[in-house]
Amino acid sequence: MDELELARRFYAEELQAACGLDPGPLVNAFASVPRERFLGPGPWRLCVMDGTGVGFNYHTSPDDNPRHVYHNVPIAIDESRVLNNGQPGTLAAWIQNLNPVAGETIVHIGCGTGYYSAILAEVAGATGSVTAVEVDPELAARARDNLSGYPGTTVIQGDGSVLGVSADAILVNAGATHALPAWLEALKDGGRMLLPLTFDMGTGAAGKGSVLRIVRDGYRFNAGFAGMVAIYPCTSARDPQMNQTLQRAFMQWQLGQVQSIRTETHEPGPTCWAHREGFCVSKEPVELRTV
Repeated sequence: MDELELARRFYAEELQAACGLDPGPLVNAFASVPRERFLGPGPWRLCVMDGTGVGFNYHTSPDDNPRHVYHNVPIAIDESRVLNNGQPGTLAAWIQNLNPVAGETIVHIGCGTGYYSAILAEVAGATGSVTAVEVDPELAARARDNLSGYPGTTVIQGDGSVLGVSADAILVNAGATHALPAWLEALKDGGRMLLPLTFDMGTGAAGKGSVLRIVRDGYRFNAGFAGMVAIYPCTSARDPQMNQTLQRAFMQWQLGQVQSIRTETHEPGPTCWAHREGFCVSKEPVELRTV
């Protein structure tokens, strides 16, 4: 191996150890996908916590040697918008929780410049496919160029309200108050979705909440929370009223009660953890419902 290949392999093994990743395709994907290709030319601006536990600062890599991007830190794509290529350890843990396997059809909503879409494409393999969705036209164009060497990968510029595919797995890479109907409809029976369900304080900064894991069971959806998150918003999947509802629900800190998503019309009731028409986060087990 040359120096850069060694750096990628060490980076992948560090993610494996730090995040408890299973050895195999996901770790190998992080060891093989060239992160620098998705960041633009160096030197790069690395985003690190400022010591307070809530803030962060950017600092510049020593030079443009690509080995500097193989650390478990976010790296600026557009510092003026505080837009980063996300923290690898966080996304690695999410992808493992999503459990994609070779041959599956995967959708990545909020793909940015495409790095984690490429990771998913490596896991899906030659018999699988990845649809990468990005609302920002400039980022979508960069993702399309960056992913041009990954057969079976398609980039859509849009908000994901129309997908045109049936998915085994969907990774939403931005904070939402609810899943768009198209996302739920796209899931195959047994399909999984990871959705950062967040509320914000109206400042435009990162929202806070938890990652919701949704699994389709026929016409019904099992659900449960899978870790806390702070992430920037998915602008097309935010509802002000649901934002307030989620804020109240998260303050009660009863995440373990959530068991399903209800999409049918019903009145809010005591089993509704956070209710919105068409997307109710419910405490009711899916097997108890027949409609």
